[in-house]
Amino acid sequence: MILKKYFIYGFLSLAIFSCTPRQEINYMKDIESIALDNSIKNSRSTLQPGDQLIITITAKDLDVVKPFNQTYSSSSTITQYSNPSSNSLPQQIPVSGPTYSVDTDYNIVFPQVGKVSVQGENVESFRVKLAGLISQYVKDPVVDAKLINFRVSVVGEVTRPGTYVVPDGTTTIWGALGLAGDLTPFGVRQNVLVIRTVDGVITQNRIDLTSAQFINSPYYYLKQNDVIYVQPNSNREKAARVDPNTGLYISVASVLASLVIGVLALVKN
Repeated sequence: MILKKYFIYGFLSLAIFSCTPRQEINYMKDIESIALDNSIKNSRSTLQPGDQLIITITAKDLDVVKPFNQTYSSSSTITQYSNPSSNSLPQQIPVSGPTYSVDTDYNIVFPQVGKVSVQGENVESFRVKLAGLISQYVKDPVVDAKLINFRVSVVGEVTRPGTYVVPDGTTTIWGALGLAGDLTPFGVRQNVLVIRTVDGVITQNRIDLTSAQFINSPYYYLKQNDVIYVQPNSNREKAARVDPNTGLYISVASVLASLVIGVLALVKN
């Protein structure tokens, strides 16, 4: 009986100490004490080589703007992912339209206008710039521009690691983690790494998701091709080092222990 009690206590201790403490998975515990004064400029990504834009021009007289709208195949689509509103999987959204790519010199070639530089521009400022150029030919043109290949990657201790194309070309670190199904219980919430490449320069920053301070960080709003890495906690690392046959060994040991206890009981009787 004493040996059996030791086995029970041992399994209970293992179960208790292997659990992640509840307070470690709370987010932004001091949210109420932090002013959400993040500048709007951090939410706008400047356009980069390789970006793809769907651009359409409209006006009161649609015939006048036809030369500014290149033809395209409606079957040519790019898949984006919607941010899930609940625990459901992100939905794929096909988008299509006249598509323009930013070349290595930060230019796009637009019908009737020619090369237009996008360097230092975000989607909104570029829309205003292009409208100004077209207004030389068309009265009160309306420019609709959307970034359709805005990608972020989420890897490490998340439910669905991968690369996601985000609608409208803007998202926060919360949006990206939502697409990836949130962190697993083994993810370190106090040390999430964001890797960013802008104009060929690679930077990185570590974020504490349990503090609201990071909302004021320039890494709160994600940029094109950002990579989020969630490192595993010590419990996951220990589990990775454990022999995959450990469970089998424990089962065999338990069976042997039960047999020993049974034999001892018979001997005593």
